[in-house]
Amino acid sequence: MAANPRFVELTGQPLDDLMGATLEAAGLEVGWLVDGAELLAGLERHGRARAEVRWRDARGQERPGLLSARRVHEAHRDPYQVLVLTDLTCLAASRAAPGSAREVYFDNLTGLPNQQLLTQLIEESMLHARRHDGRLAVCALDIDHFKHHNDHLGREVGDLLLATFAQRITHLLGGDDVVARLGGDEFVLLIHGVEDDALYPRLLDAIEQPLLLQGHSVRLTASLGVTCFPEDPGEGDVLLRHATQAMYRAKQRGRNTFHRFDPGQDRELQVRQERRHRLAAGLAQGELRLHFQPQVDLFDGSVVGVEALIRWQHPDEGLLAPGAFLPVVAGSYLEQGLGEWVLEAALRQIIAWQEEGIVLPVHVNISPAHLLSDTFVAGLEALLARYPGVSPGLLKLEILESTAIHDVQQALAAMRRCQAMGIDFAIDDFGTGFSSLTHLRQLPVDLIKIDQSFVRDMLSDPDDLAIVESVIFMANRFKRPMLAEGVETLAHARALLRLGCSLAQGYGIARPMPAEALAEWLRGWSARHEWRALSLQASRG
Repeated sequence: MAANPRFVELTGQPLDDLMGATLEAAGLEVGWLVDGAELLAGLERHGRARAEVRWRDARGQERPGLLSARRVHEAHRDPYQVLVLTDLTCLAASRAAPGSAREVYFDNLTGLPNQQLLTQLIEESMLHARRHDGRLAVCALDIDHFKHHNDHLGREVGDLLLATFAQRITHLLGGDDVVARLGGDEFVLLIHGVEDDALYPRLLDAIEQPLLLQGHSVRLTASLGVTCFPEDPGEGDVLLRHATQAMYRAKQRGRNTFHRFDPGQDRELQVRQERRHRLAAGLAQGELRLHFQPQVDLFDGSVVGVEALIRWQHPDEGLLAPGAFLPVVAGSYLEQGLGEWVLEAALRQIIAWQEEGIVLPVHVNISPAHLLSDTFVAGLEALLARYPGVSPGLLKLEILESTAIHDVQQALAAMRRCQAMGIDFAIDDFGTGFSSLTHLRQLPVDLIKIDQSFVRDMLSDPDDLAIVESVIFMANRFKRPMLAEGVETLAHARALLRLGCSLAQGYGIARPMPAEALAEWLRGWSARHEWRALSLQASRG
């Protein structure tokens, strides 16, 4: 038997006296909050177990503790147990509210350590790693799309799912490793002695195995963020923040994967966060603008609509295009707020144009997160009610084909309700994603927009031309009208007309412009005879 100096210090018993002693003799005789026999049975079955205990310190005072046990098998040696006793006294002293150790330190649903206890466990694990020249992996784990599972299964089965998931994770780790639950579907893992990254894919593969719950077979995936001490030398709360940042990075990479914290990315995230806060201030201070790009029918030269494109009139950096600020919005709290601002700004502009005698549909881009939010349809209905002078048919919503919609049924329901109000949908950037046919088959879209990256080079790149031809073919087969973006020259326009696509927008027709410039552009467009004569040229060709 061996014991480290900290254990000797806590119990007040010399190492020689502990040799061959039982747990009770070492000060654990006062009582088990989980039966000692249950701990031993778990150790026998799984090779690892954990129990809450009360024990006597060197002064004979009772103290709360967490005892972890792991059975170790080594060659040429009988199996032996490693026990780790975590002292919870300092946490109990800082907790003013009455309650048992379980209420204070453990999650009621899963029985795992909660955030209150996790802080102490991280510090003790770091201390152990320092003393033994070891490594500690702090991992933030989040179940992918848990809300979808919870809504589908119901609250009761959803709670059972979390408890079963917690049990599975605990059994995948060693006896001296820690699994804690922060709340919801957020967990933290403290793993000792990790040598390389091979453990994390194995962990994610094991998580993905189906769980059977009350007749339901549920397959979960998770996103895992990892940082390792002492390579990452921060304090406990810093390590946890870094692991959480890495977990969000794993989600951005597509979920069901792990990502290791990188200090360079940490700085990048800080810069993004600062930019996000500045954009939020700009939104509140009225610094955002809409520019509009006309859309025309090449066959008869008529103007059929405009697309609303956001700009930021930054007081120091000037007028910024979307690429300078929209990337920091994706996946953040700003996404829905920005979408709501664009919708209302578009409706106000429709009213203003109508007063000038200009009646044109306005296309507005909607992010999948905004479309799938619980408040999207109700918010849109309330917005239209505030602008009764706008016909719903003048508002067209565009969703990006290149962005995956993880809940197609929810998207379908929202789109159907919008269409019932008279609002049409378009798929933007069609051809750039991986689900074109699925979206065409499942989503009730009224227009397909061919991505400008293919149209722009279709005259010189046979592959891009083939893609444009394929999109037009699919649109015709599914009986959907189509609009080509990126039309920069008359040659583009002629080629598209020959292929059967007459609706277009692009720099050759007009660049995005402030709202007040549209009336003058419309007057000038009617005089551009070379574009208005395209239909005659196409019929002769």
